[in-house]
Amino acid sequence: MKNTLTILAILLISFAFSQKKSFSEEAIQDKLLDLDGSEIAFKDIIEQHKGQSVLIDIWASWCKDCIAGFPDLKKLQQDNPDLDYIFLSLDKEIDRWKAGIKKYDLKGDHYYIKSGWKGPLCSSIDLDWIPRYILLDASGTIKVYRAITTKDNQLLNQIQ
Repeated sequence: MKNTLTILAILLISFAFSQKKSFSEEAIQDKLLDLDGSEIAFKDIIEQHKGQSVLIDIWASWCKDCIAGFPDLKKLQQDNPDLDYIFLSLDKEIDRWKAGIKKYDLKGDHYYIKSGWKGPLCSSIDLDWIPRYILLDASGTIKVYRAITTKDNQLLNQIQ
């Protein structure tokens, strides 16, 4: 009985720490807005970066933890110029999103998640905190599913 409980505990822990390797169909079909206000499917954003490793940063201009993390993010960008950077905003207003990009001088591709926290993209990735970093390899496979800082050991190990 003790061995069975041990095995069950190991399986539950493994399941809890497992990560998704791809986005759900609902997530990739979600429509975001680019800086010009045009709609673009999340799958098309990912497709534009095929062949490159990509760090996705889900953030908002009102998020204190996001803002506090920008110096570390910029250091990561400086140390890893070969990574592509995609910023997905959960701002409540488009004007605040655009002002945040300018204010914090965020370098990368920028999109607004118009469906919000409860929309297909955020729901499918179990978004419960921002900032949230997701690392994709050059084929678009998720290498790091959930990191809340750019100093996350798993994230840094996968980037190297």
